[in-house]
Amino acid sequence: MTGARVFFWVQHLLGIGHLRRAALLAAAMAESGFDVLLVSGGLPVRHLDPGRARFAQLPPVKAADRRFSALVDGAGRPLDAAFDAARRRRLMDLFHGHRPDAVITEMFPFGRRRFCAELLPLLDAARRRRPAVFCSVRDVLTEKAAPERHREMAALAHARFDCVMVHGDRTLIPFDATFPETARIAGRLHYTGYVAPPPPAGRPAGTASAVVVSTGGGAVGQRLLETALAARPLSRLAEAPWRLLAGEALGPAAFARLRARARAGVTVERARPDFPALLAGAALSISQAGYNTVADLLRARVPTVLVPFAEARETEQTVRAQALAARGLARVVAPERLSPARLAAAVDDALAAGLPAESGVRLDGAATAARLLHEALAK
Repeated sequence: MTGARVFFWVQHLLGIGHLRRAALLAAAMAESGFDVLLVSGGLPVRHLDPGRARFAQLPPVKAADRRFSALVDGAGRPLDAAFDAARRRRLMDLFHGHRPDAVITEMFPFGRRRFCAELLPLLDAARRRRPAVFCSVRDVLTEKAAPERHREMAALAHARFDCVMVHGDRTLIPFDATFPETARIAGRLHYTGYVAPPPPAGRPAGTASAVVVSTGGGAVGQRLLETALAARPLSRLAEAPWRLLAGEALGPAAFARLRARARAGVTVERARPDFPALLAGAALSISQAGYNTVADLLRARVPTVLVPFAEARETEQTVRAQALAARGLARVVAPERLSPARLAAAVDDALAAGLPAESGVRLDGAATAARLLHEALAK
């Protein structure tokens, strides 16, 4: 249904992976002929490329700290009823102005419960207009302390959504591995494959054969970067160039300290938009196990060491890292055991294992999501 209007809500709180994935999806949908409005509720992100999709910013909300102890506005102030009301008005104004044929919520109802005050009115308005309603959700959910939360999610998905797009591959991680109520929504659930950018045309000049150490948006990666600096001289790649990429969320003082500690052969710089191309020419990758990074790694087929983020009951990255390790696609260092010696040993093991085998994991998630939208609206 070329020209149909799509309204896509996304909220990132700590890292930037949710917004990056949503931007890739929005770009693919716009390229396939949809008029897409991507609406973000998190902090603005540099170098975001939603392609031909339009972009709108809500008053931003972020996590107060890496343990998600509270949510605050863009200036770090606690949220209050007035702030919530202003965000809700802005969201509804955007919805009514766009008059969508399809509404997509990223993660909700499988996450982002704190935003029910704006999302339930959005879904109520959608019910009155009767557009198709989709959920866009990643491959792995964070473990929930209360089992009844899973039942609530399934009930909302069954009552309010026409389609749940799981951006993963069931042969690697089935959705029911982290969502025990999957059977209740089986008729609405569709796996799209992982959302990965297209293969890079080439690698940037002067970056071949380096060890690439990355931490995504950088909100929780400082310890990994510091450990990598100390691990380099202990590994078989001690003479190779190492390139450390620090996300924008790593503060200027910490970034300066990293650069001051770097020895000859080590480059410390901010995260780059050409990260997939850097990976394509890398000797080895050291990273956390966020969704977007893992999708890039599956595309690049480079020897890989993963150190998943696992604080504040965050189990998502551990599940993903272990799935890759079980397929022989990565070596994993548990974050609680991270040390220079253990990281160097994992680097040596990954290097000795050579290039990972072809995974067979689907990486066409963006194109498949666009096709699902076209099929749903054609009905």
